[in-house]
This record gives sequence, structure tokens and C-alpha cells, in this order.
Amino acid sequence: MNWAAIVASTLAMTVAGRSAPTQTAAMSDPYAADRVGIVADPCPIHPKPATGLAWETWRLHMLTRDFGQLCRYAAQNAELAATGARVRVVFMGDSITDNWIDADAALFTNGLVDRGIGGQTTPQMLVRFRADVLALHPQAVHIMAGTNDIAGNTGAATMATVQGNIATMTDLARAHGIKVILASIPPAAAFPWSPKMKPAPQIIALNAWLRGYAARNGFTYVDYHATLAGPDGGMKPGYASDGVHPTPQGYAAMKPLALAAITNTLGR
Repeated sequence: MNWAAIVASTLAMTVAGRSAPTQTAAMSDPYAADRVGIVADPCPIHPKPATGLAWETWRLHMLTRDFGQLCRYAAQNAELAATGARVRVVFMGDSITDNWIDADAALFTNGLVDRGIGGQTTPQMLVRFRADVLALHPQAVHIMAGTNDIAGNTGAATMATVQGNIATMTDLARAHGIKVILASIPPAAAFPWSPKMKPAPQIIALNAWLRGYAARNGFTYVDYHATLAGPDGGMKPGYASDGVHPTPQGYAAMKPLALAAITNTLGR
């Protein structure tokens, strides 16, 4: 099956509320020139489109050509390694982590490094854990993951699979002498990109497992959920721009919890 057929059959397009004819979605492969296989530099530069069919095409390309998005931080990781700077904590996560540095750049100084990627699920984070965490030799890793697994961004998974992915990341960290900070999943009563889902109960259940797993293994657990959640299981007013992604006010509420967790873990 060629690229046009894949896009046509995969992407959901609507016109006036109805599915568009298949040929409407067909388009040439904008990534046809990208190299595949084992190469010296597998990271061509493709700006991320903002919305629409171009974004859906980019997303499909990333899922099939760079599932873990190893290219996202490849250059930054190389630059950081070249400086020889000490890395205290790597923040591994999804868009909530990814956006944190934009809301509070001052937090990510003095050896704190942001390695969040928007939209990612735990299997994607596991793929890039070596490149984006282990290779940086941090003293600790802050893992906040699970929102997009619950949302189904890369398909269906059991809760045990999600827990196993997180546990494997912590196993890798511990095997490399890296201390672990496990973060709760922030609250959400709904997902704007998946409006039929009611994620609050699953978020609470996964957070309960995270808390218990951290306690059993001597990890630090940081509970953002308790600070951010309102009575409906979603974000408190003013803490999120869309019910999921924190506003600067939301990140401001998270910051002292993160810093306390780091102090508790590293002793300073």
C-alpha cells in the first residue's frame, strides 16, 4: 500500500459533519525522501505542523518512522554531553512536562533538564529512555507518565501494561544508579481530543498504584494530583488551559512540590 492510500484510509476527515470521500484525503508522501535503515544521521528536520491534515500526516509519520521520537532531543543531548555539565534531574514525560519549560524556564537550570514530548505514551517514553535519560547520567529522574495511555494516543493497553512500562523505566534508572521520583498524573475530568472519555477514575487508580509502587521500592512520590484537583476530579479553575494542560498558575502550584521532591531525593 502506498503512502497516499495509507493516509486516505487512516486519517478521518469530515466535511459538514460527514466523512469526506477517500480521494479527498489522499496526498503525496511529504517524507518520501527520508532515509530508512541503519544510517549515520536518522534525524531529518521536519517542522511540526500546527493543525489539520498536515499535522495528522506528521503524526502518522512519527508513529511509523520514529515511534519514540528519538530525534526530538538528539542534538540537545549531544550538546549537553559535550559540555560535561552535571545533570541533576531529568524530567521525563509528555506534554505536561514538555510545556513546563515554556511556563517556567527558570526551573530548568542548575542541572534540571526537561525531556518531555507532547502526546507521548509510556511505550514511547520507554523507547527513548536510554537516549534521553540514561545517556545524560543524571542523579535522578522525574517520571510523569500515563495521561496519554489513558487517552489511547497509541491505541489500547491494559493497566498492567502501562504499569509495566513505568516499572521498566524505574528498573533501568535504578540499574544505572539513578534515583527515581515518580509523579502522580495530574487530574483531568475530560480530554479535549477524546471527548467521550471520562478519565478521572483511571487517573486516580493509576496514581494509587504509583504511590504504592514508589513506597515499596523506596522512590520519592510527588502528588501533583492532590494539589491540582477539584471536586469533579478535574483541574481546579485557573489551573489548566483546556482541562488537562496546566496554565502558568498550575505550574506555579506544581513547582514547590517538584523542588521538595528533588530535595527529598538528593538531600539538597
